[in-house]
Amino acid sequence: MNCFSTYRFILFFCFCIGIANAQQKTPAYKNQDLPIEKRVDDLLKQLTIEEKISLLGFESKAVKRLDIPQYNWWNESLHGVARAGKATVFPQALGMAATFNDPLLNEVANAISTEARAKNNMAVAKDRRLQYMGLNFWSPNINIFRDPRWGRGQETYGEDPFLTGKMGTAYVKGLQGTDPKYMKTAACAKHFAVHSGPEKTRHSIDVIVDEKDLRETYLYAFKKLVDAKVETVMCAYNRVNSEPCCTGKTLLQDILRKEWKFGGHVVTDCWALQDIYEGHKTLPNSVAVAAEAIKRGVNMDCSGLLQKDAINALNQKLITAQDIDNALAPTLRTQFKLGFYDKAEDNPYRKYGIDSIANTYHRNLSLKMAEQSMVLLKNGQFGDSKTKVLPLKKEDCKSIMIVGPNAASLDALLGNYHGISDKAVNFVEGIAGAVDPDTRVEYDMGCDFANTTDFGGVWAASMANVTIAVIGFTPVYEGEEGDAFLADGKGDRKNMDLPASHIAYIKALRKGTKTPLIAVVTGGSAVDISAIEPYVDAIVFAWYPGEQGGTALANLLFGKSSPSGHLPVTFYKSFSDLPDYNSYAMKGRTYRYFDKEVQYPFGFGLSYSSFGYNWVQQPKAVKMSSDKVSMQIEIFNTGQYDADEVAQVYVEYPNMDRKPIKELKAFKRVSLVKGKSKTITLEIPVEELQKWDDTTKQFKIYEGNYKLKIGSNSRDTMLEGSFEILK
Repeated sequence: MNCFSTYRFILFFCFCIGIANAQQKTPAYKNQDLPIEKRVDDLLKQLTIEEKISLLGFESKAVKRLDIPQYNWWNESLHGVARAGKATVFPQALGMAATFNDPLLNEVANAISTEARAKNNMAVAKDRRLQYMGLNFWSPNINIFRDPRWGRGQETYGEDPFLTGKMGTAYVKGLQGTDPKYMKTAACAKHFAVHSGPEKTRHSIDVIVDEKDLRETYLYAFKKLVDAKVETVMCAYNRVNSEPCCTGKTLLQDILRKEWKFGGHVVTDCWALQDIYEGHKTLPNSVAVAAEAIKRGVNMDCSGLLQKDAINALNQKLITAQDIDNALAPTLRTQFKLGFYDKAEDNPYRKYGIDSIANTYHRNLSLKMAEQSMVLLKNGQFGDSKTKVLPLKKEDCKSIMIVGPNAASLDALLGNYHGISDKAVNFVEGIAGAVDPDTRVEYDMGCDFANTTDFGGVWAASMANVTIAVIGFTPVYEGEEGDAFLADGKGDRKNMDLPASHIAYIKALRKGTKTPLIAVVTGGSAVDISAIEPYVDAIVFAWYPGEQGGTALANLLFGKSSPSGHLPVTFYKSFSDLPDYNSYAMKGRTYRYFDKEVQYPFGFGLSYSSFGYNWVQQPKAVKMSSDKVSMQIEIFNTGQYDADEVAQVYVEYPNMDRKPIKELKAFKRVSLVKGKSKTITLEIPVEELQKWDDTTKQFKIYEGNYKLKIGSNSRDTMLEGSFEILK
């Protein structure tokens, strides 16, 4: 071998050695074939203690030497990708709960996660690591809407634990997807726990609740979502039985981690850690709070406290380096599940782009959800007519007057925690677009939220064939502390009244018109409808119906769709019928424990059609070890319109301590052609009937006779039955 050949051999040998060394140096955390736990362990070994601490806050810092980009964890998707520019805006959460349609909510959540992936793909391609553009979401809000005063109740799925658990589970599964390797996005169950106002004291309140109410009401939906593998749980601002939610042993360790085996990560509500030493004053300073939060199981801080003070807690020997590893590992695990450290081309969601955002399919999905959410509260007859006012016949509506402060309001469509749509259709636009161009349509704001004497549009309404008045609330009058800046109660409502100016305006319209008057009420909570009910011929409760609210309302008014929404909250007669707002005891609250007269019961909602129920197969006696209670019923559409019915199954329990009056334990939405019927099967898992035993400190199933009440709301029974649970 000559010198030149030898030289070439040496070069080739060195090249091969270099490749081998490079392969050996590829860190395990970048090896997509390794289990996630090994990749997390390897990444923890690569990071310095300072770098680990820098990743404990929502504004996670970049670690350039390890190719870890900065990431902002603060992200919202309550009813669509929020605060991130153009996105499909679905109806507010409480409105979606009114559909009693968990498969549809799952489809909505799937659309939301598609838009989120598309936005993230586009943003990362431009190296825009911005807030609200990430792949984890601090949604859904599954707190129980225990009291209608709470301004944030609009964010929930209502007052019932079972409905909340079903809707929340559907939403989480839609967000997180079905891919066996990669999560589509990461969902979050919030606010853990026992959190539902008052807004003005949320940073300092000590919520006292006994274990029976805690387990059967406040924790029920959280357990369901943990069982559904929700990736994140957000701890709340308040204390529960004197323990701050974000440092409490009972909630975070004993129940969430040990009992429920939660395997995801815990994030604090924003600046909740500061509340612990400033509001609750249970710990002396921020360093002590940082140490306690890390030891109790907080993994992500929605503030900068851990990033600032975890190092001080370590130096003061309040925590160990292993504690910091334990705190960081779950959020790293989430990032691996989302594909952060894998090749982009291997991710099944990599191709989502601009055509996946606010497209026609998603817009139609928002419309469908809005149509199914709106609740018809009244449908009377006008004058000597023997027919109901709704649906309107277009040929009879040669002139239409649309009035009211919310008729053209974008806020009344969007609710809070919302995205932005360039295709939003307000109520005026929806109605005008639904009729022929030769129909005379007028609009007048008519009144504001304060003036009770000066009104517009009354004279024009007197010349119209029908007047549609859109009144009620917007999110500046009810919502989160700070956001609802015009609310009297720091975001909460102090009474159930509609704005006095709106009531006066409805009376003025009634006095000035001799044709049908329809009220459309927007809002996110129960209101006193009795003040306007005698003066209007029909009432539609529209919630905050999302970007397609105007089209959905028009479709309902003109009979293109039949109303099928059902109230996920009780409409009480007065706040004075309820216990003190600060009390979290369930006695006297919600349809489960409220025994007085109400305006409209939980589950209420009228249709343009009518329905009949028959038993096909009544449930049989079951044993405690059985899987389910099963029954079959036939539902008839006995009216003149194709329509959806929501069959609701309520259970009355045998004698036991503090049993609820009744509880929803099964429901099903059924589409029925007029004159036709369908037979449906309804099932109640036996474990759904377990109740907390204060003596044994665990759930148990009670033997005895259980009664069934089946119908379209919690008050009016169409079928009765019973079954026994035997030992």
